[in-house]
Amino acid sequence: MASYDKTILDVKNLSTHFFTDEGVVKAVEDVSFSLHKGEIMGIVGESGSGKSVTNLSIINLIQSPPGKIVAGQVLYNDEDILKTSKKRLREILGAKIAMIFQDPMTSLNPFLRISTQMIETIQLHQKLSKKEARKRAIEMLTMAGIPAAEQRINNYPHQFSGGMCQRVMIAMGLSCNPEILIADEPTSALDVTIQAQILDIMKKLSKEFGAAVILITHSLGVVAGMCDTIYVMYAGRIVERGFTEDIFENPIHPYTKGLIDSVPRLDRQDAQRLFSIPGQPPNVIDLPPCCPFYPRCSEAMEICKTKYPNDKDFGNSHSARCFAANPAGGE
Repeated sequence: MASYDKTILDVKNLSTHFFTDEGVVKAVEDVSFSLHKGEIMGIVGESGSGKSVTNLSIINLIQSPPGKIVAGQVLYNDEDILKTSKKRLREILGAKIAMIFQDPMTSLNPFLRISTQMIETIQLHQKLSKKEARKRAIEMLTMAGIPAAEQRINNYPHQFSGGMCQRVMIAMGLSCNPEILIADEPTSALDVTIQAQILDIMKKLSKEFGAAVILITHSLGVVAGMCDTIYVMYAGRIVERGFTEDIFENPIHPYTKGLIDSVPRLDRQDAQRLFSIPGQPPNVIDLPPCCPFYPRCSEAMEICKTKYPNDKDFGNSHSARCFAANPAGGE
């Protein structure tokens, strides 16, 4: 079982709401977790579950209005990012916390060469000369699996494939030796044949540079061989958390079970129709104080319709919010 010594990011009771004409969208509600040095964490859930908003809140990049972080703390090495100055935030982002966004083709400036975009970032955060920064950029592109990096660094983004652009983003993200790398669905825009390569590169480079990783994805299949810990989100809340092997061997929340069952299995001999969770994710505008998953849940009870379950500890850092797993009501 993995063990970690140093906590580098501590998120406490984070809540982010969007105030719209239709009502208050509680995109993230009372989210707490800790990230440790060298840990690879997966945050999993369907679209709209609050994964990306959680991580944009962590780096204090919620657009206001209409969004607002209404509660919580984000402690990076005991420094609250949510209360720091804009100048200090710029110093942290890129140098200490880097982010890879979902679509690499829109994350890179199409009018600037790769060299310009990488060198500027490295010079800003590492105080290197232009020559030293260029050398560093070429080294990182090579490590990220880009052939002939000395020549390709002079290309524009449109001269790269989607997979190669994502490699550029990984190289750029790790070029300043950040302690934390946040990857927001880094493989969803790529062909399935390229996804495994990108994940392998991220895992290899994170271990080589000692960076902790937060991997956001909608697929438990993606995190199976990548992550040490998994946090499952639904309707803005974390509904289950634990070590990866525990989540797969003993899923507790019906939503987690549904996500696992919906992953195609190559080890099954009998042909089966792929499982699909019935219904749709809820509208998170003014949600009632009950379990939001109950309309889709095969294990729902009457209490699920009137009350939200507390977090129940099942040992070994494995917990879940579910009355079916805890009929006493989570008290």
